[in-house]
Amino acid sequence: MKNKMNIPALLLGVVLAIAGCDSSEQKADDNATAVAEKAVVEAPEFNADSAYNYVAKQVAFGPRIPNTAPHYQTGEYLIGKLKELGAEVQVQNFQMEAYDGKMLNLRNIIASFKPKAANRVLLAAHWDSRPFADKDETNPQEPIEGANDGASGVGILLEIARVLGSAAQKPDVGVDIILFDGEDYGQPEDSGLPYKDDTWCLGAQYWSRNMHTANYRAKYGILLDMVGAENAKFAREGTSMRYAKNVVAKVWRAGNRLGYSDYFKYVDAPGITDDHTYINAWAKIPTIDIIEYNMGATDGDYFGPYHHRHTDTMDIISKKTLKAVGQTVLHVLYNE
Repeated sequence: MKNKMNIPALLLGVVLAIAGCDSSEQKADDNATAVAEKAVVEAPEFNADSAYNYVAKQVAFGPRIPNTAPHYQTGEYLIGKLKELGAEVQVQNFQMEAYDGKMLNLRNIIASFKPKAANRVLLAAHWDSRPFADKDETNPQEPIEGANDGASGVGILLEIARVLGSAAQKPDVGVDIILFDGEDYGQPEDSGLPYKDDTWCLGAQYWSRNMHTANYRAKYGILLDMVGAENAKFAREGTSMRYAKNVVAKVWRAGNRLGYSDYFKYVDAPGITDDHTYINAWAKIPTIDIIEYNMGATDGDYFGPYHHRHTDTMDIISKKTLKAVGQTVLHVLYNE
């Protein structure tokens, strides 16, 4: 995951975040929704052990850097697994130029459940990993494993795909799972090259301009990014609140009602540039980002002490965190 902070939004967001838990807004949100809400549907069980194994499987291939063998092998695994789980799978093969002029061979992987359903929800994560540990003092030019930054979101989505493909009861909506490539190849601050716009989120940029289905629409989208670390906290990220505040409310309400209030915090965080930025602005699909926010940071590190460092390994992945996020997203799907 990149250095994603939007500086003007960051300055505003810091002020908002200091305010802490907005309990009055939480209560108002719950009360207003309770009046019109239909009977709650119980979603199938999200298996955290299974999700954890999916994360570990990706990491075992090695760093998932475009134009490398581990990247290709991981992509083949993901395509095969999603087909095995019962999805209709499409692959977008494309090339995009990186910040340093290198041409990257990329592919977005799209898995659809109930593909003919008109009412759809988009779920997304990125499956590539950062090609260097640019925040690490040790071996900063070496790639990271990316257990949390990339693999955790994909692991949760694979487990959700397993549930959607195997559960006797299906949600009423169609679901599209998109695994974006080239998200984490963005320009480092110390690259020594002139700054370029839009060097992050290459797969989301491509898909937002070249959707897998003509005139594709989804009711909304949920992006998962860095969603597996132990004791992770998820704040209401600013870009999500700008474009899809009602979706943030829906997801945070679900997480809190399911007992995951330690994870889904009623705290506002600065807006960032992530895959959902392009889905919102270019594809015009209201999309939120569930992404870890380091609330206790005093050094301005938005994403935590393992971000873009060699400590982003399976050692920091927590089954409890995977469960909190995965069960919440499943609940939201089954209650559409």
